[in-house]
Amino acid sequence: MGKYSDKNAVITGGSSGMGLAVAELLVRGGARVVITGRSQAKLDAARERLGTKAVAVRADVASLADLDTLADRVKSDLGSVEALFVNAGVSPLTPLDSTTEEMYDELFAINVKGAFFSVQKLAPLLSEDAGVVLTTSIANVMGLMDTSVYAAGKAALRSMARTLSRELLPRGIRVNAISPGPIDSGILETMGLSKEAADRFRAERTASNPMKRYGTVEEFAKAAAFLAFDATYTTGVELAVDGGETQL
Repeated sequence: MGKYSDKNAVITGGSSGMGLAVAELLVRGGARVVITGRSQAKLDAARERLGTKAVAVRADVASLADLDTLADRVKSDLGSVEALFVNAGVSPLTPLDSTTEEMYDELFAINVKGAFFSVQKLAPLLSEDAGVVLTTSIANVMGLMDTSVYAAGKAALRSMARTLSRELLPRGIRVNAISPGPIDSGILETMGLSKEAADRFRAERTASNPMKRYGTVEEFAKAAAFLAFDATYTTGVELAVDGGETQL
């Protein structure tokens, strides 16, 4: 029997990076998981990697119709859910002078609206004492260059962790946030930076970090699983997984 045997989990944005690492940790522990993503190719690869305990559902969290379909699939495949990881998100750079209305709206539609309605649509399937984990970012407490829209969205999620905690407490459901710092998840390569700029960004973040390194997706996954399953007297908090960057 694994640590997560007889547990069911849903991970939005679970086809790559940190979300996939959470899925791998849970599956190794015996859990059944449903992962979502927008890329069918990435979902297929993740499903192959995770094996028979995983179900991959193509869904855009910004689409309420997709979330309704996801909820129906989760209900039919899993029934009840012990852990919901609201991890889907995008992180484009949003400089003040070049961010368009379309960029702004897309970022908030995915990172904020998508997160809220993911919880709303899946909440009826959460079991008593379930854990919900929202992925925020250290950007919500730091003035990182060219991230104002992204950071504001993540700050909104930090607020949701508190208010949704209060709303779901009568059912015994805990809602917490996990705030990753520099994690070696592959996301840097999706930000549209040149290799030179990406290398410079990585070097600067490494130098400024108290631990002088990037975190691993496995370290993130362990912390996320702790909030979902083990932190049974904890709700409404934000756990920083950042090498001490926001604390020291």
